[in-house]
Amino acid sequence: SDVLFVVGQEQQKVFAHRCVLACRCQVFRGMLSQAPVGSQDSSSSVPPQGPFILGNVQPEVFLAVIEFLYTNSVTLNSQIALEVLTSSVEYGLQDLCKLCVKFIKDTLSVEQVCEALQAAVTYGQVDLQQHCLAFIEGCTAAVVRTQGFRELSDVVLARVLRSDRLAVDELDLVQAVREWAHVSSAVLERPVPEVAALPVRELRLPLLAPSELVTLESYNQQDLLIPVENIAAAWRAHALRKGSGVPSHLCRPRRGTRPRDHHRHLEPHAK
Repeated sequence: SDVLFVVGQEQQKVFAHRCVLACRCQVFRGMLSQAPVGSQDSSSSVPPQGPFILGNVQPEVFLAVIEFLYTNSVTLNSQIALEVLTSSVEYGLQDLCKLCVKFIKDTLSVEQVCEALQAAVTYGQVDLQQHCLAFIEGCTAAVVRTQGFRELSDVVLARVLRSDRLAVDELDLVQAVREWAHVSSAVLERPVPEVAALPVRELRLPLLAPSELVTLESYNQQDLLIPVENIAAAWRAHALRKGSGVPSHLCRPRRGTRPRDHHRHLEPHAK
């Protein structure tokens, strides 16, 4: 070997060959062609020997990248797959990215699906996004109880809530969003109504029965999660026996919505 990397908090040494890394990856080619720090000749064509300090990368993740560069294949597990996907994007390794996406799709679980969806949106992996959303639609009630659900960004959560095929009742979904909002508020140090503004627009409050709206209002007095006008629109739908003034998709039951008597009045509007 003729180059050394010191990887992760463990400071694990990883030895490699400049010619292989430079040939296989443009990012490494640029890194290894720079003159050594402190060199008197900054235009020197002699690549640095290292060590290159990569403190923010797990050794197992970096070794997976190195394995791919040498063998055009990779050994993955569920603990590192998403981080290897991140590295594949950072290093511009499209083929490694495809291998990661395939592995993630094949091993997707309730506990990891939200993290996978977040990564898919972040890195523009449309196929993985669709796969994750379909998985969430199939077991929504379990997914909304996971830590990964509470760590979704507001944009990704809103995207999930737009689905008609979520297998969970709307009242449970409202509660899940409330728990998500309190976690996000604490992490981002911003008020609950502010962090939840985008996802709350996708909650289908007209689907709730009057007694459920009363309970919702009592909770809402404490955290102001839902704008008053949204709750008023739901009450108006009950009073007028139609979804007047409410976007049609907010009156459309999801796949997991429990039937309520008043839903029959919303159906013509939903069409």
